[in-house]
Amino acid sequence: MLKRFLLSVVACSVMLGAGAAYAQRDIIEILRSDLRTQKKAILTQALALSEAESDAFWPIYNEYEAEIIKVNDARVAIIKEYGANYNTMTDVVAKDLVKRSFKWQEDRTKLMKKYHGKFEKALTPVVAARWVQAEHAIDTMIDVQVASELPLIK
Repeated sequence: MLKRFLLSVVACSVMLGAGAAYAQRDIIEILRSDLRTQKKAILTQALALSEAESDAFWPIYNEYEAEIIKVNDARVAIIKEYGANYNTMTDVVAKDLVKRSFKWQEDRTKLMKKYHGKFEKALTPVVAARWVQAEHAIDTMIDVQVASELPLIK
């Protein structure tokens, strides 16, 4: 289910040159919303929180989600620009895309560290570590799927 969804995200992202910008934005936002819903279902199952833990966890996670959406907007922009420049890639554009990709990765890690601390304080170090592990596993699956669908620069 997650793999099929991820394939759709990448396909839409790569084909962004083929339609109205407004419609593309709508499609991407629908796909991203679906991914967030699937992620929550996976986290619910993986974390197996008690009712009290769940009451503490989800408000913090919702804050994290609001912030990670902004961070991931940068990734979507990078993929869009990559697709738009794929056939005419220049050294300048390639260098900028790599620089922005590193920045996105750093921002994602920084945010995860921030929220690990919040989960650790509100819950326990074990629950916080379990969240990091589950979140990282989901992010890794997404990263692998995106990387496998994007062609290497010519």
